[in-house]
Parts: sequence; C-alpha cells; structure tokens
Amino acid sequence: MMPKKSFAFVAAFMVQVFYGVTFTFASDVLKGGYIKPFGFILLRVVGAAILFWVFSIFAPKEKIDRKDYLTFFFAAIFGIALNMLTFFKGLKYTTPIHASVIMVVVPILVLIMSAIFLKEKIIPKKVVGIILGLSGAVVLSVYGKSAGGSDNILLGNFLVFINAVSYSIYIIIIKKLSVKYHPFTFIKWLFLFGSFLVLPFGFSELEAVDWTLFSPYIIFEVVFVIIGATFATYLLNPLALRQLKASTVSTFLYIQPVIAGIFAVIMGSDSLNFIKIVAASLIFAGVYLVSMNKAKVTT
Repeated sequence: MMPKKSFAFVAAFMVQVFYGVTFTFASDVLKGGYIKPFGFILLRVVGAAILFWVFSIFAPKEKIDRKDYLTFFFAAIFGIALNMLTFFKGLKYTTPIHASVIMVVVPILVLIMSAIFLKEKIIPKKVVGIILGLSGAVVLSVYGKSAGGSDNILLGNFLVFINAVSYSIYIIIIKKLSVKYHPFTFIKWLFLFGSFLVLPFGFSELEAVDWTLFSPYIIFEVVFVIIGATFATYLLNPLALRQLKASTVSTFLYIQPVIAGIFAVIMGSDSLNFIKIVAASLIFAGVYLVSMNKAKVTT
C-alpha cells in the first residue's frame, strides 16, 4: 500500500494534470459557443454536487460541528462560486497557456497567507523558486502573443488573476477542514452551497443550451470537466492537504502551465514561441528550487 505522504504527492500532482488538460477542454466548449461561461459553471457545480452526495454514502460517517457550516459556506464562495465564475469568464477572453501561467501567483499568495494564518515557516529557497515562477507568469502575460485570436486578453487575464486569489483563499480555508474531516464529509456541503450560489448566474444560460449541437467529443469534454476537473480535483486536494503543508500543495501549480501548454499545442489551441519558452524556463527553475525542499508532514 502506498505511504500516506507519497499518496499526498501523487494526489497533488494529479490535480494539476486534470486542471492542465481542462484549460483546453473548457476553452473548446466556451469558444465554440456550445455553453456560455456561467451556464457551464452551473452544470459543472451541480453535476459534481450530485456525485459527491452519492459517493458520500460510502464515506465514513462523521458528526459536523455546527460552527463549521459557516466555514463551509465561505469555502464555497471562494473555492466554487467566485473561483469558477471568474475562471470560466476569463477563459472566454484569454488563452489556455496565458490562463494557466497566471495561476502561478497562487503559491505566492498561499505562502504569505499560510505564514500569517497557519503559522507555516517560510523557507528562503522556496521563496526564490516562487518568485522565479511568478517572473515567468509576468513575462508571458505582458509580452506573450497568442495564436488563438482572443479579443480581450487583458480582461481575461485579470479575471483569471481574481480566480487565482480566490483559489488561494480557498486552500487556506480548507486546510484545517481537511485535517478535521474526511473530504466527503465537508465537500458535499461546499458543492451544495456552491450550487445555490451560482444558480442565479448560470440558470438562464444553461436553459438556453441547444444540446442537439453537441458532438460526442464535446460531450466528452463537458463530462471530463465535471468528473475530472471538478469531482476528482476537489476530492484529491483535501487528501493532499491532510499530509502536506498548504504552501507545498500550492507549489504543484507550477506543473500546471507545462501540462496545459503541451496539451494546448498538441490540440492546436495555442502555440509556442520564444517568449513562452523563456517563461517556461523560469517556471522550471522555480520548480527545481521548490522541489529541493522536503515537505514536512503537518499535524
């Protein structure tokens, strides 16, 4: 059986694999006009909520402290509603590679908030690695040119940045929850609250969808976003956080731009150029420095 700490690293890695591929899949669906952003979010959240409540039947039965329901609600705001709404709306205007690299700011935000709220120790080499990763994000966002023909890169990048901030807050909020409860115990409530939060934004857009236009491949992309990029990632993240520091889990985001970039190029959704290669090199340097520090299991 795989050691708990090793499983935590695998879980954190797989989260980024799912997210990296999702940038292209979600972009195909949105830019193809099959579903508008907020309608896609509602479908994604409700679909995942159903899965979490069904599978929670087989999870350990735990009693929830009444005061924690308020924490669940705030986690749903930052981790589901604000996080997803800004991401999908931003992805409509920017490109998969741009969006994925902007997410590199998450480790910086998580590192700072972890030190303030979780009392995690800041390691100098990790700080240098995170700064290099951020430099790559800045280079790409400011100087990178997209082959995707997106019409409002600046707005799209700004919305994805808000998504990154929201996701960082979510990671900090669920750190303590992930130690206290089994993921199924609280994530089903996060998605139930999240469903109601996104309902006003996405109902009309989802109602307007013409399902007859969906090809088998588009259906596959939508299903992957619900199961892989939502159900699986929101389950694996807390499992990783049970054994690893929040700042350590967040550094796995450095893998995401690489996966997203490679997959986007393979699928023809984006292209590589010198600027993107420089940005990727900075990110790899950051990953190397961060990986030199052995994460300690938190209690």
